[in-house]
Amino acid sequence: MAVFSHADFADHEGVYFAHDPESNLRAIIAVHSTVRGPAAGGTRFWRYESDEAALTDALRLSKAMSYKNAAADLPLGGGKAVLIYPEGEFDRVSLFEAYGRAIDRLGGTYITAEDVGVSPEDMDIIHSQTKYVAGLSAGEAASGDPSPVTAEGVFRGLKAGVKHIWGNDDLSGKTVAVQGLGHVGYALCEKLHAAGAKLFVADINDEVLERAKMSLNATVVDIHDIHAQEVDVFCPCALGGALSAQTIPEIKAKLIAGAANNQLASPEVMPLLEKNGITYLPDYVLNAGGIINVAAEVSGKYSLEWVEQKLVGLEATISEILKVSEGEGVTTLQVANRIAEERLKRG
Repeated sequence: MAVFSHADFADHEGVYFAHDPESNLRAIIAVHSTVRGPAAGGTRFWRYESDEAALTDALRLSKAMSYKNAAADLPLGGGKAVLIYPEGEFDRVSLFEAYGRAIDRLGGTYITAEDVGVSPEDMDIIHSQTKYVAGLSAGEAASGDPSPVTAEGVFRGLKAGVKHIWGNDDLSGKTVAVQGLGHVGYALCEKLHAAGAKLFVADINDEVLERAKMSLNATVVDIHDIHAQEVDVFCPCALGGALSAQTIPEIKAKLIAGAANNQLASPEVMPLLEKNGITYLPDYVLNAGGIINVAAEVSGKYSLEWVEQKLVGLEATISEILKVSEGEGVTTLQVANRIAEERLKRG
């Protein structure tokens, strides 16, 4: 399996493979940068179609974490881990214990937290083997699941985007399509509903769809059609790659503001969004609420006031990206990357 010649290898500082036959652990920990501090990023537990697909995910996600942490002005570098979901039966506790030991062997180079398929309870298991973990359910600086803070950041950034396009941030009467109702997606839907937005939702979980229908008056849409709804805003909140050369021509929303990582199938599709008059809020800036919460926990002195300050900064950064993009005639992604890369150079 090629690493250094991999299309998504971006001068990563380290890529670590961990294997424990007894627990069926197969993990890839990608450390993109430690320039600003220890590499921090979540752990994803997923059924990958191949080892190569898992590596691609780890490489792309870890680079995005470097940019995310820099754009949020956090004292953290960027890293990410993926655990390949075992075939057949396995003991979850044993697997996450083995994973915790793998993290500990890195000596603090990488600090983990939750991502897709992982819970605060899993973080507690990891914590039994290493101190390099956040998103814990108990402890002096524990803050639990960071998903609600991620949703809050996305909600604030979305409102900044709405204000930029429509002149005010009033969401009453606005139509919003949300793809993916996981912890972040559903929490975002709750905020949008409370603000008066009309929701269209899609997910593979029928139970959560029924809950959204009954509690949030949401209209359920097929997962293959959610991006193409006649709405004002499209929120990709599932896995990455939702914005592709195939889907973008079908998108009718004027604003894309979602929580998913790596929403662009490739950077090359960004001009297509511009051509179709769609404003894109760069995902790694918009969804930084969770890592902001994690950073507060990593500091050892969790502070709601500090988290709030950083969320205000997130919203301001989104507004600045939109302003500069419009003023200079460049894409929002270019502006966001410029901000992140300048901070990464300064360290």
